[in-house]
Amino acid sequence: MPDAVMLFAAGFGTRMGALTKDKPKPMIPVAGKPLLDHALDLTEGVTTRVVNAHYHADQIKAHLSDTDISVSSETPEILDTGGGLRHALPLLGTNPVYTLNTDAAWRGPNPLHQLAKTWDPDTMDALLLCVPLDRAIGRKGGGDFDIGSDGQLTRPGDVVFTGAQIIKTDRLAEIEETVFSLRELWSLMADTGRLHGALYPGQWCDVGHPDGIALAEDMLHG
Repeated sequence: MPDAVMLFAAGFGTRMGALTKDKPKPMIPVAGKPLLDHALDLTEGVTTRVVNAHYHADQIKAHLSDTDISVSSETPEILDTGGGLRHALPLLGTNPVYTLNTDAAWRGPNPLHQLAKTWDPDTMDALLLCVPLDRAIGRKGGGDFDIGSDGQLTRPGDVVFTGAQIIKTDRLAEIEETVFSLRELWSLMADTGRLHGALYPGQWCDVGHPDGIALAEDMLHG
């Protein structure tokens, strides 16, 4: 089981419209507490926790100031998920890490625990937790991947990536760009048959858009 987790909280939250004019998306309240705190609740017990920050980074830093959680500040530019993960490696260490988006809500087993049950470092370079479209509440659009009988991921498909994964970080050094998505790293892994997926058995809600707030609260209270 990894002993470090990266929580992505640096984005501009443009899909949230006016709600993110004066605050970062992870600080938007859902069911009485910020989205960031919902995500952090899932990481209890993980030794090293790192949150990246760029847009309204001061609010993220202030919110975490009395905790043992590290903040990886991205300045002057935002680095996207791949660049952001690589920038945070001095804080995360060299072993495989969890990553977790902060704009989702979950109902069911802890997603990090689900990943740990399936993770096999001998055959996998990344394990992405996915959910079928019928349990992806608030999802706008189709799926992201197909999970083969051997667990390998290919595109396109009808399962949705939830934003939770375990990933090895050593191949980040192969990517020349400073700003890049983790999709580039996934492509390298897929080429060698080491990009895998697992299905989450519960419900997941996309809270990246305004409608997702009420949908998430209904799901959590249902």
